[in-house]
Amino acid sequence: MDYATLKGLKPSEFEGAADGYQTISDMAGRARQALERRIAAQMRESLEGEAATAACNQLRNLSENFHYVEVECGLVSTALNALAFDLRAAKKKLDAAIEDAQAEKLTVNADGSVSYPPGGDKVDGKTPKGGKVTGSARAHESGAPIDPGNDANDIADALDRQAGNQHPNPYFSRAIEYADRIAQAVQEATEADERWAPKLRKLKADDDLNVSDKDWIDTDKDTVGVRSGAKDYLDHIKRPPGDGSPKENAEWWKSLSQDEKDAYIALHSKAVGGMNGLPAAARDEANRTHLDVMHAKYQEELKAIPEEPLVKYKTIPGSGGYPVQVFTDEYAKWYYKYNDRRDHLNAALDGMEAIQKRFDETGGKKHIPEAYLLGFDPEKNDGRVIMATGNPDTADHTAVYVPGTKTHIGSIGGDLDRGERLWMESNKLDPNSKVSTITWLGYDAPDAIPDARHDKYAAAAAPHLRQFLDGNRAAHEAATGDHGHTTLIGHSYGSTVIGDATKSHTSYDPHGGALPVGDIFAAGSPGMQVGHASDLGIGSEHVWAMKAGGVGGDDWWVREGGRKVGLGGDGNIPTDPEFGAHLVKSGVEGHGDYWDDETIALRNQAAVITGSYDRVQYD
Repeated sequence: MDYATLKGLKPSEFEGAADGYQTISDMAGRARQALERRIAAQMRESLEGEAATAACNQLRNLSENFHYVEVECGLVSTALNALAFDLRAAKKKLDAAIEDAQAEKLTVNADGSVSYPPGGDKVDGKTPKGGKVTGSARAHESGAPIDPGNDANDIADALDRQAGNQHPNPYFSRAIEYADRIAQAVQEATEADERWAPKLRKLKADDDLNVSDKDWIDTDKDTVGVRSGAKDYLDHIKRPPGDGSPKENAEWWKSLSQDEKDAYIALHSKAVGGMNGLPAAARDEANRTHLDVMHAKYQEELKAIPEEPLVKYKTIPGSGGYPVQVFTDEYAKWYYKYNDRRDHLNAALDGMEAIQKRFDETGGKKHIPEAYLLGFDPEKNDGRVIMATGNPDTADHTAVYVPGTKTHIGSIGGDLDRGERLWMESNKLDPNSKVSTITWLGYDAPDAIPDARHDKYAAAAAPHLRQFLDGNRAAHEAATGDHGHTTLIGHSYGSTVIGDATKSHTSYDPHGGALPVGDIFAAGSPGMQVGHASDLGIGSEHVWAMKAGGVGGDDWWVREGGRKVGLGGDGNIPTDPEFGAHLVKSGVEGHGDYWDDETIALRNQAAVITGSYDRVQYD
């Protein structure tokens, strides 16, 4: 870029283009939402059969196309805003240099050189002549520290200063300073142009109608490229509070302009999606992008794993002369390198399909409201999924359901179904109120019953649950001005997590205190790490418990097993009269039946969720 180009540059034109791309992104987002929440939902409600299924699949593909346009255009918008920011900084330096030069009666020429008039003390009876100088981009800004690592530039700058000081015309040194400032501004604009031009060229989709896994992987690469180029632009935006409380996160988000929010969602989707205290809609938008990218990466990684060798075992002589079977060398090499990772990829992809299924069920025959993906991380051990049915920021009543042992990302579909049933029953009980039900898999649950004998999983999960609940309250207060009514439901080991959460603390609140919930409900609990309901901090009148089946059933074994290994405080578990909770009927036999349709267990949970305490059936 030359002087004339920078002088005539209007960064606002790039910002206008950025606004245009953001408008397209927003339009694509609205189109996607209309497809998911209205068009596809009505089709699923009114049509059946193979043709209807095929049409719904096509609409799902179209929805993904719109989401791809939404994400890519958001990236282009952010890239253009960042380019405009860099060019505006260079243009500001140029304009300041020109203005300062003109104030000293110096002339800035069309090529960026600076002319100076005759001046100074006479030499041999003559006033020193005027002249013209051309600046150097290597010169340092006035007052800026000299880089001791660049000896060549240091020497050159020193020589320039010396020449200016020795020149008989005092205007000469001033002209050099302004010419250098002009050259430096042009150089910065040139570097910005050279940095952004290839990045913007890469933000280009294939010329087809199919958004492939490779397209989403390219989007992730594009994001990394734009993020690296937009460092200065992001640095000028107020940063999120380091280890901030959810309330501080909410205040930070509220302080940003819409362009700044769009930039953070576009460039830091994973971080925004996991930030407690931010609006559910923002977290959902960010997590959906992360979901599509990770789904594509996992599919491609799974495809790259070699086929499992057909011959697994070979027979070798064993001790005592008895033959034994062991892995063949080929299979052992494959197994130890790929087996665990393949299992993880398949489980995570199953979980992602369950999340997508929940998105697809919006509306339809069950009239389920929109879903919000509030947390998603398939790489973190057994995976993390936090998903809401209905917007918790504006809900009158919110339920947070914490699943128990054996839950992982691959099995999350069943727990998402439980969240749906809780919403349907609660909505049926109180159709005039807004309800949101959240499935919270924000921790590593024990993988098997023997692991559930230990409190370590619950202890590790507790502060994360507290942080999420604090974030849920902060986002609700930011949206409505009040905190609404929240019921925390724990199934099996999930109730142990809740008990530990009541005793936990966080980095932003080292004193802990009561959880920000109105009611706590334990189903099939093996113990909550406290001896009495009143120890949970919200008053025993707001603690509820139920059990399934009779002596010897699987629910009984879980509860009594927890008592024996000490998961309950003072030997008490929530369904003991001594614990002091409200004991309510379940009417179910199995440990996993509490969320079956048309059960007393489901109705009792809905009654507590909606605050309809007079409709609870006691045991």
